[in-house]
Amino acid sequence: MDAMERETLLMAHISVSQSQRTGATRILWRYNPPFMSDRLFLNLWFPSFREGEMMPRTASVLRTFPFSQQRPGIVSVSVSPVDYGEPTVFQQTFDVAADVDRVVKLASEFTHSDFAFTFEMFWDMYVSEQPPDGYEMMSATWRLEPQPVRMTVHGTDFDNQIYQEAGHIQFDLGLDSMFLQEEIELDDESEPRIKANVQKLVEFTQALEKNTGISGRVLWSESDESENLAQKLITRLQRVQ
Repeated sequence: MDAMERETLLMAHISVSQSQRTGATRILWRYNPPFMSDRLFLNLWFPSFREGEMMPRTASVLRTFPFSQQRPGIVSVSVSPVDYGEPTVFQQTFDVAADVDRVVKLASEFTHSDFAFTFEMFWDMYVSEQPPDGYEMMSATWRLEPQPVRMTVHGTDFDNQIYQEAGHIQFDLGLDSMFLQEEIELDDESEPRIKANVQKLVEFTQALEKNTGISGRVLWSESDESENLAQKLITRLQRVQ
């Protein structure tokens, strides 16, 4: 895939109308505090999401996720009824990370259109550690480390039909700085690692579209308009070719 194809693909996966993104921000700030404004989210919609479809579609998305090799599988699941003001009715963590089929089977016992389901897992991303003050001439240290990801499934009647703006499924992918790394000067160490992070994100959205039957998706950060985020990611990809 050449640079122009990558740019077209990235724009296609990120593009979204202003009304959609503004609505998502308005809704999601209710349960994501303002200091989380630099987090990156991916919202997914399906053609339909009836009770009988919720868990099969959830499983298909989870099977597409690129789980961490260092911390594989799902580490926790919780179930919330009616809206986020209600206490959870089920929550379980796993000392040994659980596979998709096992966790989805547990969640399936609570399948209702006014319930939400939260799954927590990890994916491997390159992170940098900057040299301490006084050692600016040293290069940053890069490590491939497990980074937490949260996936929330919204039933169509949950929290006043929040799915309309937040998606049937929403991923909290962590800080957008993992992909932009705007403060990092590009060199032989940083370029391949930043590129690997961005490519993992793009390949994940590609796989979702190809394998899960989604009808819509929005990739966005609370600190940027979606168009600005797309342009920043494209610029970063172009600089690490």
